[in-house]
Amino acid sequence: MDVTLHLAQDPEADELLGRSPLAALVGMLLDQQVPMEWAFKGPRTIADRLGAEDLDAHDIAAQDPEAFSALLSEKPAVHRYPGSMAKRIQQLCQYLVEHYDGDAELVWKGVDDGRELLRRLEGLPGFGKQKAQIFLALLGKQLGVTPTGWRESAGAYGEPKSYRSVADITGPESLTKVRAHKQEMKAAAKAAKGAQK
Repeated sequence: MDVTLHLAQDPEADELLGRSPLAALVGMLLDQQVPMEWAFKGPRTIADRLGAEDLDAHDIAAQDPEAFSALLSEKPAVHRYPGSMAKRIQQLCQYLVEHYDGDAELVWKGVDDGRELLRRLEGLPGFGKQKAQIFLALLGKQLGVTPTGWRESAGAYGEPKSYRSVADITGPESLTKVRAHKQEMKAAAKAAKGAQK
């Protein structure tokens, strides 16, 4: 992996995301209940606070949970919920150590079937179906991981130029389109909820 991503809208954070499979997974894990840029800046912040150039699953899995939580809680916090996210990141890294020898790229490397890749992503702690589909779309659209049937397995997120998720963000203009789509979806959900009452 060595591509230029624009998810954090920060050159150093995006550089790490583009070369580090674990950083990309951790950014995706953090992408909930905070702005996308904040979530995807998280891996760079964690690496900096650990005094490292990259994230290491073995190192993170072995961290003292309280110390790792404190590391994510330092100002500015890595996430709105740094304690619970520290726990989730450690669970993800422990899973990667147990199942993939700590190498995040092995989750998708050599997988030639989109359904199998989706199944593997859904197996990761903290990754439900939607998050797994978005990450699969990101792998296919921007990271060159295109097993047979990946678009179908990614669902609507795999559609070309759909601007539904981080998979479609390649710069400020596409970020604006994705944000607008998310706001439309929230407004539609709110309207549907109101109609049920």
